[in-house]
Amino acid sequence: MVRRLGLSQDAYANVFGVAYLALITNALLLAASLPLAVLLITTDPARSWPLLAVAAPLAAPGVTAAFTVFRAHGDGSTTPARDFVRGLRATWRRALAIGAMLTALVVVLLVDVRAFSGTSFGVVAIPLLGVLTVLAAACGLLALVAIAEEPTARIRDVLKASAYLAVRRWHLSAVSLLILGLQVALFATLPAIALGITASAALYLAWANSRYTLRPVLGIADARTA
Repeated sequence: MVRRLGLSQDAYANVFGVAYLALITNALLLAASLPLAVLLITTDPARSWPLLAVAAPLAAPGVTAAFTVFRAHGDGSTTPARDFVRGLRATWRRALAIGAMLTALVVVLLVDVRAFSGTSFGVVAIPLLGVLTVLAAACGLLALVAIAEEPTARIRDVLKASAYLAVRRWHLSAVSLLILGLQVALFATLPAIALGITASAALYLAWANSRYTLRPVLGIADARTA
C-alpha cells in the first residue's frame, strides 16, 4: 500500500505521527477544557457569560500543555500523551493565573463596552476598549506560549514581555488572533469538527507564530519563583 501511494516508509511514519499527535492532543485538550466546552455547546454565551468567565481560566493549563506537546514534537518526541501530562504539571499554576487575569480583564473591558454603548462618549470609548480587548487577547496568548517555553519564568516578567511584543510585533499578533478567530468561527458552525479535528492544528499554528514573536526574549527568563 505504501509503495502504491508513492510514499517511503519514513514519509508514511511521519504522516502517521502527525495524525497521532493531532488526535491525542485534541482529545487531551478537550478533556482538560471540558467545563468550558460543555458550557459553550449547551448554553447561550450571551446569557451564560458569568459561568464562561469562571470556566475559561480552567482551560488555560490545557492550552499550555498542548504547547508543550508541540515543542516536544519539534524536539523529536513521539509520546504526546506523556508530554501533555508533563506540560500540565509544569505550567498549570502559572497558566491558571494568567488565564484568570486575562479573563477578568476581558470581562471588565466588555462590560465597559456595554456600559458606554448608546452614550455620546461611546463613539470614542468603544473603539479604544475594543483595541484594548484585542491587545489583552494577544498578550494572553503570548504569555501562555512563553510559560510553555520557560515554565520557571516569573509571571510578572512574562506579562511584561508579552505585552511589549504583542504591540511591538503587532502584525504577528494579528496573524495568531486571526487563526484563533477562524477556529472560533468554525466552532460556532461545526463544533464537533472544531473540537475533534482542527483544534490542535489551529493551536499549533498560533503557537509557532507566537513562539517566533517571542524569540527576542525566549531563553533569558531564569527567575525561580512566580
